[in-house]
Parts: sequence; structure tokens; C-alpha cells
Amino acid sequence: MSLDHITKKSVEELDSEIELQNTKKIEAALFLSGRPMSLQELITLTDVNPILLKKTLSDLEDKYKNSGINIIKQENTWKMDVAEDFVEMVNKLATGSSEFTKAEQETLAIIAYKQPIKQSVIVKIRGNKAYDHIKNFVNLSLVNKKKTGHTAELSLTEKFYDYFHVTKGNSFQSSEV
Repeated sequence: MSLDHITKKSVEELDSEIELQNTKKIEAALFLSGRPMSLQELITLTDVNPILLKKTLSDLEDKYKNSGINIIKQENTWKMDVAEDFVEMVNKLATGSSEFTKAEQETLAIIAYKQPIKQSVIVKIRGNKAYDHIKNFVNLSLVNKKKTGHTAELSLTEKFYDYFHVTKGNSFQSSEV
């Protein structure tokens, strides 16, 4: 093998890797945005050359043509959306109940922000339904409940941080009660 052959192969492999990385960036941007994005927005966000961006968008349109997802071009914007055949099914999923009710989410947010916090304080803030919320969070191992006097002290568990993909730290912890 000549040195020219190795270098040429390496350049082609590098180009292929860059193209794949650019495709993934554009795909992720379209997937996450949930709305039509202009070329300029995609260029700014992904830092992909405009010519390569247009080619990649065209390639993605082809890639998803016969799948449950479509890349839709509207005027000068692109959007990733569910294929027409599956809109009704996805709407059922989207309008269904989330894992936690809004009230439960609010209770958990207060615990996360104020931990450690007394259960009695949570109940004063959120009302008697908070007892059910706390019981649910303890059963799911998201919250520790430690008896202290006539009440209990609540704090987050390691599972909470894993479950919500957040890093344990000072981002939403407060020692004030």
C-alpha cells in the first residue's frame, strides 16, 4: 500500500465521519425543535455549511420518506413531524396523562427546591392532597421520608436524580424552610 492510498482513504473516512456528525446534529435539531426552522436557524445552531446543510436536509427527506416520521419543507423552513398515517395515534399519546399530575409535579418541585423540608410545611403549602403525593414519591423511591417528632423530614433520593437526569448539587437545593 502506498502512502497516497492511506492518506486518501483517511481523508474519505474523515469526510464520512464529519458528514455523519452533521446529519446527527441536524436531525437532533429538527427533532427537538418541534417547529419549522429556517436555514439560518439551522446554520446558526448546528454550524453546518449552508451547501452541506441543504444536501443533508434532502438526504433526511429521503431517509424518512417511508417511515413514521417525515421531514417537511414549507417555503424556506424544515420540520420533522409524524407521518400523516400516525397523527391520530400520536395525538392520543400527547394528550394523555403525564406520569405525574400537575399538582404532584408542583409538590415534588417544592420538595426538590426546599429540601430537607418538613412534611407539615409541604402540607401547609400544598394542602392535604400533599400526603398522597408524598406517599407516591416515597413508594417510587424518589423521596426519603424520615420521622422527626410529630412530622417527617423529606429529601430527595439518588433515584430522583437518575430518574429526572439531573446532577445532584446546589442547582435547586435550599436549606431555607
